[in-house]
Amino acid sequence: MTYTFFILNFLILLIPFFLMLDGKVNGVEKIKTIILPSFIVTFIVSEVAVFLTGVKAWSFNVAYLVGASYRGLPLEEYLFIFSFSFAGLGIYNYLNAKFPNNDLQKYSLAVSNLMIGIGIAFLFFGHTKWYTLIVFAFLLLLLFGVEYINRLRFMYRFYRAFLVMLLPFYGIYIYMCNLPIIQYDENQHVKITLAKVPLENHFLMMSTLLLGVYVFEFFKSRRQA
Repeated sequence: MTYTFFILNFLILLIPFFLMLDGKVNGVEKIKTIILPSFIVTFIVSEVAVFLTGVKAWSFNVAYLVGASYRGLPLEEYLFIFSFSFAGLGIYNYLNAKFPNNDLQKYSLAVSNLMIGIGIAFLFFGHTKWYTLIVFAFLLLLLFGVEYINRLRFMYRFYRAFLVMLLPFYGIYIYMCNLPIIQYDENQHVKITLAKVPLENHFLMMSTLLLGVYVFEFFKSRRQA
């Protein structure tokens, strides 16, 4: 039981290596390109996680932890952020190679504007709740920066990867929230859940993947320059 969260992280890490079995689209070189972006995402998102832990928006069940922590955040949570980013970028890479057509990119701004509108609405109604406030503020900053400041165009491919990533997301979080490995303060989120998974988790996952994709595409553009 002590190693449950740790083992779960290890299983998530295997996703890009499993996809690599399709040697035509996802080789070792592509695996290497997602390691550094995943570390950068871990550094940034862990700051969000440290803050949410500090304000007690969520807590971790010590029965499922090895006991090591840094700045109040369990070691497994740092590994979880890295694993989730690594798996998401692995899926992003795989889909881009398997389905290179990007014709639907022209619709991505409309989707992003819709997400920005949803984020603003949740901030308006949930600004007194730490989990809701932090998650949607983080997402809005990323969406606005990527769509209106950044010049790289990849949002259709990002949304495609996000939809696919929802499959392991539900498996992972339903398991984590029902054991529970992680517990959420009901006073700090909007109390909309699916199988005990808070609505905000979906948007935190979106932010994590979006940040990873942006960093990945930024480094890719530098290599090609």
